[in-house]
Amino acid sequence: MSIFANHQDNLKLYNTMTADKQTFVPLEAGKVGMYVCGMTVYDYCHIGHARVMVAFDVIYRHLISLGFDVNYVRNITDIDDKIINRANENGESINQLTERFIKAMHEDADALGCLRPNIEPKATEHINEMQNIISTLMDKNHAYTKGGDVYYAVDSFKDYGKLSRRNLDEMQAGSRVDVADDKANPFDFVLWKRAKAGEPAWASPWGDGRPGWHIECSAMSGCCLGETFDIHGGGHDLQFPHHENEIAQSEACTGKTYANHWLHVGFINVDGEKMSKSLGNFSTIKDVLAKFHGETVRFFILSSHYRSQVNFSDAALNESHTAISRLYHALKSAESVGNIIADADVVKADFAKAYADEFVQAMNDDFNTPKAISTLFSVAGEINKAIKAGDNEAARNYGVLLKTLASGLGLLEASANEFLQASLSDDGLSADEIESLIQARADAKANKDFARADTIRNELKDKGVELEDSRAGTSWRRI
Repeated sequence: MSIFANHQDNLKLYNTMTADKQTFVPLEAGKVGMYVCGMTVYDYCHIGHARVMVAFDVIYRHLISLGFDVNYVRNITDIDDKIINRANENGESINQLTERFIKAMHEDADALGCLRPNIEPKATEHINEMQNIISTLMDKNHAYTKGGDVYYAVDSFKDYGKLSRRNLDEMQAGSRVDVADDKANPFDFVLWKRAKAGEPAWASPWGDGRPGWHIECSAMSGCCLGETFDIHGGGHDLQFPHHENEIAQSEACTGKTYANHWLHVGFINVDGEKMSKSLGNFSTIKDVLAKFHGETVRFFILSSHYRSQVNFSDAALNESHTAISRLYHALKSAESVGNIIADADVVKADFAKAYADEFVQAMNDDFNTPKAISTLFSVAGEINKAIKAGDNEAARNYGVLLKTLASGLGLLEASANEFLQASLSDDGLSADEIESLIQARADAKANKDFARADTIRNELKDKGVELEDSRAGTSWRRI
């Protein structure tokens, strides 16, 4: 929904390259090309991947809400050392492994409420484009061969390190050169790897082999978006060396700026340490979704600015569940007095203007989702006030506004009852059992057996179910 098209010129992005916020001016008016580094599909996605997925999903949604025609490209790395090793360990083909984890990745993204990118190129589908870039780099003396491998010569690119603000001379001075290394410079990186026995390989001018990791993204982004595009994004950990190497090889090849804006998502920490597989402190998205609703996880991610570091814990997710439940309670109250459907036109109404402006200003300030969420709570407060005052029309109107603004964040997409009554464990009461106890309580109240009615209420609360009495009857939610 292009609900904020009149705010398109006010978008400001933090650009990692310049280390400041800049007014966003696309290469082509009204259009945005955005490339995000995706997953290497050899294992289940972890919660760090979830943060990148959700962050760029919200960025994608907001760009659309501003009226931009967005081409969102997120690649899939389907050939890599880790993929080859894992397939061998499992005794399955590389294709079987990658297809299985691509499917799992999509299931995770769907559960988190993420829209699919417009294009999801696979590395193995763009080998020719990679070879063309490498050939150009060879012709321009930016690359060299050693023993069947092709390396990029970082010394040949004077701006190497400009994204991560690293000085090549200082890096070289601080490095220990492996005497067995056949590279001219320890920071030279591989563009093409010579074939090894039993590994997939493609014919090339430099012999049979396969691409290095960095060249894959240069080829796929260029193929899908052109030599220069608007936004390049990914996790903070990709700044160096991956994105630095992409810039070096792409700009050396084309002589043009690679990407105009660089966006990086902050780390997720566990107990103050960066979450990583090497530390063994990571949780897969599937593990987390077994305990928490997808929207709860999404709310947790959006409650912090995308560039900040976030500490992950079950306690933090429980707090997020309580918070988003408050929004769903307000939505449920609005639904009790009218049909609530997102409506782009609602933001133009007089009653909505202040909140709509506050929301879009927050999102236009480098996608400030915590501030945007605070606006949602303000609107929820208006619903609650209207319900208390018996003003059904106002309650419904604010309900539509809440639903519409929340859709820009991919929140409040479920029905209120669906979310509030969702059970993620097998040991709780079923919906039928709860309804049966609610009826028994109603019968007890009708018979003026209030002690029995109170006992049932307390029984339900002990089992994680809270009752809410209103003029419309008794409703319930899990706590």
